[in-house]
Amino acid sequence: MKVLVTGGAGFIGSHVVDRLVEEGHQVVVVDDLSTGKRKHVNRAASLYKLDIQSSRLEKVFRNERPNIVMHLAAQVSVRASVENPMFDAQVNVLGTMNVVHQAARHGARKVIFSSSGDAIYGEQEVYPVSELHQTKPLSAYGISKLCGEHYLSYFQRVSGIQVVSLRYANVYGPRQNPEGDAGVVAIFIRQMLNNEQPIINGNGRQTRDFIFVDDVAQANLAVMGQDSQGVYNVGTGVETSINELYRILAGLTGSPCKEVHGPAKSGEQMRSVIDSSKLRQELGWDSEITLTDGLEKTVAYFRGA
Repeated sequence: MKVLVTGGAGFIGSHVVDRLVEEGHQVVVVDDLSTGKRKHVNRAASLYKLDIQSSRLEKVFRNERPNIVMHLAAQVSVRASVENPMFDAQVNVLGTMNVVHQAARHGARKVIFSSSGDAIYGEQEVYPVSELHQTKPLSAYGISKLCGEHYLSYFQRVSGIQVVSLRYANVYGPRQNPEGDAGVVAIFIRQMLNNEQPIINGNGRQTRDFIFVDDVAQANLAVMGQDSQGVYNVGTGVETSINELYRILAGLTGSPCKEVHGPAKSGEQMRSVIDSSKLRQELGWDSEITLTDGLEKTVAYFRGA
């Protein structure tokens, strides 16, 4: 099967591409390499260096005619979306529209969209949260991801294309970008290994559902079949505070750094943990990597990077 992966040079996307290649699929990658890296693209995949907002995307779809599109290209920083919501919307709303529109026009059977379980629900009323929970995003990023889900549903109604939205928890693992302000695991590890002082935002009691990137990649493959459509959470169902994460990483890296706290950041909810039982019950997927094992693998990757 031919699969087009947007953002396939990025952190999560490159792992998805690797799994697709392992399963014998023909893979086409579209990535502008603004944050992704060419070296992370599997050699068996074809790469188009292209922005998903570009009108030239039409030519890629016309030439390649993918059966399935996995749309992972995005502006991924909550804080950047708060500072520049226009850019966030351009990439995550208009870019997504362009991808889904071309997929529907050129005969793709399905679009699998990388959404956000961390940002879409806002401050949760139950823990963990299911797909039925109301969506009240606190950030422009969460709003743009929710908007992307609605556009997928629209194109499904008007064109008949199958759509799946995967609401990821807080993904971490090898190849995560340690620069900038997104990806707390990678940021903390890099700083600790470099003997720099990490800063915990706010009191550090805010919680996240941390899921290893290999489990997320497997979830993308799990929803490729004919039977899966709609929205699925992809997480572990386990809450971990930022303070607890910090202590685990300090132990794994051997860092002597003390816990130093800075101001809280706007647009970030206090607690986030999601229920993935729908994906488990319908398609047999489950997270397999424990937080300790995943963090060990991630620290080992950054030690060798």
